[in-house]
Amino acid sequence: MDHDFTGPHSGPMETFENLVRAEFAPRNTYLNTATLGLLPARAVTALRTAVDAAAAGRPTDMFADVEAARASFARLLRVPDRRVAAGGSVAVYSGLIAAALPEGAEVVTAADDFTSTVNPFHVRGDLKVRTVPLDRLADAVRPGTALVVVSAAQSADGRIADLPAIRAAAREHEARTYVDASQAAGWLDLDADHYDFVSAVAFKWLLCPRGVAFLVVPEDLGGLRPLFAGWVAGERPWDSCYGPIDELARSARRFDESPALFSYAGGRRSLELVAELGVDAIRAHDLALADRFRAGLRSLGHEPVPAPASAIVSVPGLGRRQGELSEAGVEVANRAGHLRAAFHLYNTRADVDRLLDVLAG
Repeated sequence: MDHDFTGPHSGPMETFENLVRAEFAPRNTYLNTATLGLLPARAVTALRTAVDAAAAGRPTDMFADVEAARASFARLLRVPDRRVAAGGSVAVYSGLIAAALPEGAEVVTAADDFTSTVNPFHVRGDLKVRTVPLDRLADAVRPGTALVVVSAAQSADGRIADLPAIRAAAREHEARTYVDASQAAGWLDLDADHYDFVSAVAFKWLLCPRGVAFLVVPEDLGGLRPLFAGWVAGERPWDSCYGPIDELARSARRFDESPALFSYAGGRRSLELVAELGVDAIRAHDLALADRFRAGLRSLGHEPVPAPASAIVSVPGLGRRQGELSEAGVEVANRAGHLRAAFHLYNTRADVDRLLDVLAG
């Protein structure tokens, strides 16, 4: 694969390129990170080591991997690790937050946001859920609104929520905020300390195996009840294996799900790589490729969904060509009838040009 990265090939860019070359060698033109990120070599090695050790009867300490992954995610989102719960699903964390709301509470969500983010609030049945267009979300917050729910970057088309405006509106009306960062963490500059709750699956832009997800909660734990608290939710987990837990963890760990340990064994290494490369460098790389694709689309007579400064590009009406592209060795997604291309650190200008060439053919 020709890694013709953007920018000069010296200094930090050269280091970036060398790290990516060492970790990734896709055999196709893979532009589908918004569905599933590629695993770096170091994560694959860690997974194999953990599996082989378990098969030999000498399993590695994968609980240490959970704690290392938690700490890495916390640093990426600029919060202390005591505020981060580790689990496997955004839907579970959305449900946990929904369950904490009082009957009749008003929740404002964005139209067509990802189902796992918003559906738990709808199935409660006794909440007042208002759904508004993404660009009107901040204006929709009003006195009495209890919670604003939104994905930082929209799964369907890559549009980025105006998080500063949403945060300001919520603060003005004393509402809480819940941000799903699944399509943003790893490339978009995020400070979870600005929001009450932030969740994310890590198998997309954070390059982890499926089964790794996180929830950031406030210092006061946000009024959440640990409804699914198992033994790992104890302050001393190995003393919490039988009967009711005497003392729940004093940190967000009380909201931990029993972890998919093999996933965390690999995920620990993936998160270390993201930190090593740096989110700023990743974002600059990803956005340069996305802008190249947008420009190429317009030269072909196609207009993408307006989503400036997003690593996800969605093209109305071209989703039907996803199968044809896959047969040509170009992996993208078909979402809501749109062709969705997602650009990440292992992609190159040659990948963009290959996609444009097939679309032009």
